[in-house]
Amino acid sequence: MESLTLTGTLKNSTAQFPSRRALSVSGRFDLTHSRLHDLVEEAARLLISHGVRHGDVIALTFPNTVEFVIMFLAVIRTRAVAAPLNSAYTAEEFDFYLSDSGSTLLITSVEGNGAAQAAAAKLCIPHATASLPDPSLPISLSLPARPSGPVELGPAHHNEPSDVALFLHTSGTTSRPKGVPLTQLNLAASVKNIRSVYRLTESDSTVLVLPLFHVHGLIAGLLSSLSAGSAVTLPSSGRFSASSFWPDMLAYGATWYTAVPTIHQILLDRHFNSPEKAYPKLRFIRSCSASLAPAILSRMEEAFGAPVLEAYAMTEAAHLMASNPLPEDGPHKAGSVGRPVGQEMAVLDESGSQLPPNVPGEVCVRGPNVTKGYKHNPEANKAGFRFGWFHTGDTGFMDQDGFLHLVGRIKELINRGGEKISPIEVDAVLLSHPDVAQGVAFGVPDDKYGEEINCAVIPREGAEVEEGEIVRYCKKNLASFKVPKRVFITNELPKTATGKIQRRLVAEHFLSMVSAAKVPKFGA
Repeated sequence: MESLTLTGTLKNSTAQFPSRRALSVSGRFDLTHSRLHDLVEEAARLLISHGVRHGDVIALTFPNTVEFVIMFLAVIRTRAVAAPLNSAYTAEEFDFYLSDSGSTLLITSVEGNGAAQAAAAKLCIPHATASLPDPSLPISLSLPARPSGPVELGPAHHNEPSDVALFLHTSGTTSRPKGVPLTQLNLAASVKNIRSVYRLTESDSTVLVLPLFHVHGLIAGLLSSLSAGSAVTLPSSGRFSASSFWPDMLAYGATWYTAVPTIHQILLDRHFNSPEKAYPKLRFIRSCSASLAPAILSRMEEAFGAPVLEAYAMTEAAHLMASNPLPEDGPHKAGSVGRPVGQEMAVLDESGSQLPPNVPGEVCVRGPNVTKGYKHNPEANKAGFRFGWFHTGDTGFMDQDGFLHLVGRIKELINRGGEKISPIEVDAVLLSHPDVAQGVAFGVPDDKYGEEINCAVIPREGAEVEEGEIVRYCKKNLASFKVPKRVFITNELPKTATGKIQRRLVAEHFLSMVSAAKVPKFGA
């Protein structure tokens, strides 16, 4: 039964590898799996003594710190529900997320978070702080304990596979963010899938660069590593820093890392302009959460000397759905997100029939890692769960080898006079230009065709590109109807807190510039 829960999986890895390093804060201290387990159990007892009960939703807003890791694991250990939130939200955003999740307690670092605390106060949600100034002592939680005094973790606190452990929201690319409850079984299944496809063992080590309020960093980076008995290093600043990343990777013997394409491109640009004296010997580099252009993948493999494995994931699937394999398990394909991992996957037409290889349709999945449904959202559940499958909203096709190729979000496909154009395909051409560091294509309203293609590009450092040059390059590499009709040369692209580029936001930004009869460089 313990293998069917995340807490049981972590307990087993602690029993197997008690003295191995589990968690480090760069330059400060290391925690073994045994010590981390003890800190989590102590924190869970504290939460119960403060009145936290089975099913309570506990909101957590922290940088990537050891306090977050301990409190997250302690919350789910008590059979409560952890709801990690981006610390950069506004008070209005915190108001929505705290309300929608039904949070009963907000926990922050000792530095606090004014916007989160203001929203919690408005909603009459208690606020507590957590701190670990000395890793040899228990974590400190600022709420007063109940008069009954310390409690023990008894049978009532035994974690069940059906317990909701994590509550997140979708990124809301096309609609209001939807609440996604994920159970202990969902999380246990997902970390098992990640461990298996990347062959993670106690000998592995990674540096975490992605925020822990998102499934990519939380499940792929942190929880999968801990469940394998391997080690995770948190940057000393609590967030990604390009200047400290490679030194941390070398210092802590990293064997892999996972990131979004934006971070890969930052590291690649830094390599071309100011290369490190030495790079660690990595088993693999993983890319997920957004499309990675084949040209960028090729440059990364050449620069860092490791296979770059693109993967496919969603919050609703507790992260991983498909991945390219390690070299020892077969070739990986640039432009593909790989083969299904630990679940069923099919490409379906609108009537629910499975499509043959190389025919695009909607990508659908089912398996123990997939949520049972959105919270209090019957319309979204009706649309998202049909024919016995979860519908991802992505268009793609399977090739003859069973590798999935994504075409784009169904609602992001550009319909130019009846021609359905994949913005991912245009992105790939833009990024293959030797002087382009980042590029994104998007649809804009057009009187003649309904929609037309525009794009925005960021030149590589020291390079200069003009709109006409980009258009000419696209004409050489794309059918005429796919060539962007307007190119915005910029210094920066609007991104989400996790570094993802949302086409809707990019389109809104540049369209607003056009409507204001000015197109200055973004951020200038």
